[in-house]
Amino acid sequence: MQLLKNLYQVGGDLNGITYDQPGALWNDANSYVLKTPEGLILFDCGCGDTLEQLFDNMRYWGLSPDAIRYCILTHAHLDHAGAGHLLKQRGVQFIAIGETADAVASGDERCCGFLYHKTFQPFTVDQVVTDGQQITVLGLEIEVMHLPGHSMGCTAFLFNWEGKRIVISGDVIGTLLSGDFGWSGSIDFDKKIYTESLRRFARVDTDLMLPGHGMVYFHQPRRRVEDALNSALMQWR
Repeated sequence: MQLLKNLYQVGGDLNGITYDQPGALWNDANSYVLKTPEGLILFDCGCGDTLEQLFDNMRYWGLSPDAIRYCILTHAHLDHAGAGHLLKQRGVQFIAIGETADAVASGDERCCGFLYHKTFQPFTVDQVVTDGQQITVLGLEIEVMHLPGHSMGCTAFLFNWEGKRIVISGDVIGTLLSGDFGWSGSIDFDKKIYTESLRRFARVDTDLMLPGHGMVYFHQPRRRVEDALNSALMQWR
């Protein structure tokens, strides 16, 4: 599904772009591809069992899986990072915050394989980034924003594309179909830290928010973040 010119959603079972198991709506997170003149950047890579579906969706839009140069992870949960070991075999380089890099390298409970009755296959992140860092990936300037709480590695990535400010938000914000927050069962979920992350995120203006599940927010996504912050302040204090 093309979102903007050369920006695509190629995975995500909640809105039927990929499909993992009967009755499962959260097994495969949203994956996005950005086509640059130097190659493709993938944001999150799904659970692993849907990787060929993701590749087929790419091919429909004329995007070769062989052109994926980097995969940037929002956090370590299996539905977002489970295909990492398969992409590493294809030579894809991974970028993530330190907490996420440590989790996927160990493949421990922080990756939440237990939730999906699957085993997370560990892999190594190639470039560890830090909060507030400005990185250049295939000529694109990307801002790193660490927003822990749903997991300690939760990270948003912001960049400008086609005259718009884009944020890849992962599971910092819940979908409209299932509450305001990301899943609360993670071994490293923390309400207090999550609330502070929402306070920080609610100060950020963007034009499009590309979440970890469900549909993209094309209109005033900051309002959606403010709604989530409001809910956190009412429920968690």
